[in-house]
Amino acid sequence: MSPKPIRASPATRTHLINREWVRCWRFGAAARREEGEYPSYTRRLFVFGIWLVILAAFAVQGCSRSPEDEQARRLAKRVKTEFLHAWQNYERYAWGHDALRPLSKTPHDWYGQSLLMTPVDALDTLVLMNLDADVAKTKKLIVRDLSFDRDIYVKNFEITIRLLGGLLSGYQLTNDKRLLQLAEDLGDRLLPAFNSPTGLPYVYVNLRTGQVRDPVTNPAETGTLLLEFGTLSKLTGRPEFYDKAKRALVETYRRRSPLGLVGQSINVETGAWTDTDSHISGGIDSYYEYLWKCWLLFGDLECRNMWNASIPAINKYLADDTASELWYGHADMQTGARTETTYGALDAFFPALLALSGDLGRARRLQASSFKMWNLHGIEPEILDYKTMRVISGAYHLRPEIIESTYYLYHFTGDPHYRRMGERLFNDFVKYCRADAGYAALADVVTKEKRNEMESFALAETFKYFYLLFAPVRTLDFDKIVFNTEAHQLKRTW
Repeated sequence: MSPKPIRASPATRTHLINREWVRCWRFGAAARREEGEYPSYTRRLFVFGIWLVILAAFAVQGCSRSPEDEQARRLAKRVKTEFLHAWQNYERYAWGHDALRPLSKTPHDWYGQSLLMTPVDALDTLVLMNLDADVAKTKKLIVRDLSFDRDIYVKNFEITIRLLGGLLSGYQLTNDKRLLQLAEDLGDRLLPAFNSPTGLPYVYVNLRTGQVRDPVTNPAETGTLLLEFGTLSKLTGRPEFYDKAKRALVETYRRRSPLGLVGQSINVETGAWTDTDSHISGGIDSYYEYLWKCWLLFGDLECRNMWNASIPAINKYLADDTASELWYGHADMQTGARTETTYGALDAFFPALLALSGDLGRARRLQASSFKMWNLHGIEPEILDYKTMRVISGAYHLRPEIIESTYYLYHFTGDPHYRRMGERLFNDFVKYCRADAGYAALADVVTKEKRNEMESFALAETFKYFYLLFAPVRTLDFDKIVFNTEAHQLKRTW
């Protein structure tokens, strides 16, 4: 067996390079002593020696690339290839529409007419992957065809995180002011949603008339708006965008129980809770996410204080901690009594938030639980009873949260375990969800029956987090951006 090659450490590489420079300098000095001022022959030898040093430096650097880095590079390339498989089939069968139905190879529009959900949602992923021709084509489509002057009721929350977030991120990445103009127009049309007696937004708002409907909502839909509206406010100089979204976040927080928990649903007209079930899953999840992230992006101390007041209650009443495993379940917001021992695909965002806020110990343990959930059937279910390990809801909607957490944990720890975990996730994702025309959700993770659905967030989030996990660190300056809950990177430029 041949001996393993020795990889020089950075310090050793520096030493070797410095030593070569000294040797070249000594050679040049000796030549000067013998021949006076650099004759041409000696000068050529001296320059040649310098080139040898430079080439040696590159060789040492190249030899230092680890097998892990090489594997990550190959995986990043695979992710990009698979992203293009999804994207190009969207172009082929659903261009100009909100989404592709990959099994029937037909387009789908949320409200009967297109708001270009997939193009806007995927734009910053295209930029991140340096797909310049696709960026130009997509941006042209958006600025030419996207109009919000439509007599339709739209869901304020989804339109904010996908379209408003996507337009703002696209503007910051391309500096195309037409995207900011579209974002401002959309923001103006969404503002009437906040015109409730409590300041909490209605679920639906009509983009043309400003009429609103559906007063019963949840903390995620009332509290996951400030990153987008706040960024719009800073970029346009219009404080009303920040103020409306900030008030909604604060009013949600103010209605927490004496235990410090919020419930599942609330009436925006009365401010009364209509469901007191508390958890970190869908309907509440990103409310907590934005408490911390709005502190990071805007330096808003009140947001940091609300997070600091909330996380102890989450860990006390929702965490289900045993000697070997950590899960987060459900509890009654008023009593703290356990109501469900369920955890699922949406809950799997929480390790990322724990890591981002500095609690790496809990983040690691909870990520191990998420991975156990994934490995149960090779793809995570929407909802799992973690006490019995029985699937409660077996669909998989191409969700990104477990990949997001894997990326965050790799970023903060540098532990190659998380890249290996991500490789397993990606291989399973491709194995079970790849279709002839894009990627398809699963109707059942046990049987692996496919579902005729490819949500825009698969392109905005799922492929993006896979790519970032394996791509070189220089691909994204993590410390200078904050991801919204749709993985649109927002940068503090104000």
